[in-house]
Amino acid sequence: MSAPRLSFEFFPPKNLEGSFRLWDTIQTLAPLGPEFVSVTYGAGGTTRQLTHEAVEALQKQTDLRVAAHLTCVDASREETLAIAKGYADMGVTDIVALRGDAPKGTDKFTPRADGFASSLELITALKETAPFTLRVGAYPDPHPEATEPGADVAWLKRKFEAGADEAITQFFFEADTFLRFRDDCAKAGITKPILPGILPIENWKGTRRFAEACGTKIPAWLEEAFTAADRDGRSDLLATAIATELCSELMDEGVEQLHFYTLNKPDLTRDICRALGVVPAQPVEKVA
Repeated sequence: MSAPRLSFEFFPPKNLEGSFRLWDTIQTLAPLGPEFVSVTYGAGGTTRQLTHEAVEALQKQTDLRVAAHLTCVDASREETLAIAKGYADMGVTDIVALRGDAPKGTDKFTPRADGFASSLELITALKETAPFTLRVGAYPDPHPEATEPGADVAWLKRKFEAGADEAITQFFFEADTFLRFRDDCAKAGITKPILPGILPIENWKGTRRFAEACGTKIPAWLEEAFTAADRDGRSDLLATAIATELCSELMDEGVEQLHFYTLNKPDLTRDICRALGVVPAQPVEKVA
């Protein structure tokens, strides 16, 4: 079994310490040769400018293929497309197009009257703006707003029909969750790539809260395992073993590329990738 292709997600730094952490993360993971790296938006679009600055820095200072997250939250169509045109002008070819989460303190996403109402509208407009490679979100576990079984597959199909090129899934804890979703997508006629999103568990309590918020199912065995590991000081070993096994199971079932949510903490992701047979190869700095 050959080593997988990789991609990594970062979030933009909010202060000087965060900037150093992001660069350390890049220095650690870029030698693993990712297909692309993405930079997130904060919930409610709160890091829009920070995301833009991080994308610009990565585009100028590294050879990495950078994908900028772009959402529909709290911005007009004109403002959103101006950001996209700015990315195109600086040479960014990839965008992760998302509806986005509701702003903090609100129960649900409500589009602005002059904004995009959904990811479908955003995808369509971006395709008309520049020849971007567009990636979108996918949900192996039901999205919290899904109204019926199969809704997530149907919505993903509409995203592809609107012009999306690839999908990246929300994280999940068991390989069967992704494999069932992939099978359902194939039955629905979806043929474009769907990358499994992998979240190395740096902190179990924080990961559990995140999972509960986004509808990811939490297996009882996982809760029990981390409760014991936290008590014995073996959490990192357990996290590495669990994620490596998850990735290996996916690869055994034909998955060729893995997308890691790094949380700007690279060590677990690096260790997992090495365990999967990825050999560091690529320098970070651009060659003059």
